[in-house]
Amino acid sequence: MPASAAQSPAGSNRRVRGTSLRAALVAVPLAVAVLGTMAAAPAGATPHPGTSLTCRGQGVDPDARVRYRTETVIHAPLSTIWKLQTDVERWPFWQAAVKTSKRLDHGPFRKGSACRWTTPVPPNPSTPATSLDITSTVQQIKHNSCIRWTGPAIGEGLRIDGVHVWNFTRVKGGVLVRTEETHTGPQVDANVAAATKILSDGLEGWLRELKTAAEAGGAR
Repeated sequence: MPASAAQSPAGSNRRVRGTSLRAALVAVPLAVAVLGTMAAAPAGATPHPGTSLTCRGQGVDPDARVRYRTETVIHAPLSTIWKLQTDVERWPFWQAAVKTSKRLDHGPFRKGSACRWTTPVPPNPSTPATSLDITSTVQQIKHNSCIRWTGPAIGEGLRIDGVHVWNFTRVKGGVLVRTEETHTGPQVDANVAAATKILSDGLEGWLRELKTAAEAGGAR
């Protein structure tokens, strides 16, 4: 679904503020190479000026104005964390904001693998309550090390193109999980600060729930 055409800046601002986007794919999770272009980083942001997470040499959108990067240490085996992250059809079992998730291919999770997942969008002055439909396609992957996926997130009157990178590194006592995501699109570009706050909330929530699920032994 294409983004709605003519809309006032005020309408765009209301649309972004009223949208509780996930991170998605999506994507999705956040390059901070251009954090200096933002008026102010949202609370909880971890600035990394001049750097960007990569997977097999590829990172997030260097020109995107909406971006966020964060990280956490998860005290669980890397195999458990990797399984949770790549068994995409079980995301709804441990991520509250993911309502449905369907793998679009079969076999090992690999380059070219894709999934379609949904997350609710509450009503706001510009759009009715709807569901954001996200298609995430793996562009680069290295087993137990990194994933980079891209794809659109589409709702009524809203389109976001996301690039999302995940890095997994063994550290003493667990695994350092880092994630970075960028969003582009007319609605999010209309209010970078608000859109970045929505993205940051989504990514922090994803990491928090991944940590909880992994440290509990994995999704049930």
